[in-house]
Amino acid sequence: MVLSQMSIHNHEQVVFCNDNATGLKAIIAIHNTVLGPALGGTRMWAYDNEEQALTDVLRLSRGMTYKAAISGLNLGGGKAVIIGDSKTMKNEALMRKFGQFVNSLGGKYITAEDVGIGTKDMEYVKMETNFVTGLPESMGGSGDPSPVTALGVYMGMKASAKELWGNDSLSGKKILVQGIGHVGEHLVRYLN
Repeated sequence: MVLSQMSIHNHEQVVFCNDNATGLKAIIAIHNTVLGPALGGTRMWAYDNEEQALTDVLRLSRGMTYKAAISGLNLGGGKAVIIGDSKTMKNEALMRKFGQFVNSLGGKYITAEDVGIGTKDMEYVKMETNFVTGLPESMGGSGDPSPVTALGVYMGMKASAKELWGNDSLSGKKILVQGIGHVGEHLVRYLN
């Protein structure tokens, strides 16, 4: 099943990570490295099953390939998922072990933040690998990417409105924001 899933969208590599001592169960998917190393965040989510996690990481890594290409970056697309509840299972040991798995790829994959992962988590990953971004500003990183991501979503909404209605005004439109997490919270501010 895994190889056929990878073949559908021509993924290069999928790495399954397991560590009984920390409870780490993760999947790293590298979609395409033609333009450069695969860049993509790590998401920690309590998936219902491993098949759901695999489907998500394959979908997300493919999207990162196109996102990097359309942005003119010399990067490929990758993504990682850690299976588990980020509120109860995440700790320094788990994140450092994940960093060791990232490091074992020798720079083919560069990780960053995503859902359930913050800059502090990236600090732990950085203790094990240099193939990490999304570090706190105090470590020379760009800090929390949520405000910039929200701005991108907002500008995408305005571009869609312009295409659909001839102008980019969202005034008077009913807008649903699903989830008021890190990105959603900033998006709501733009919409007010």
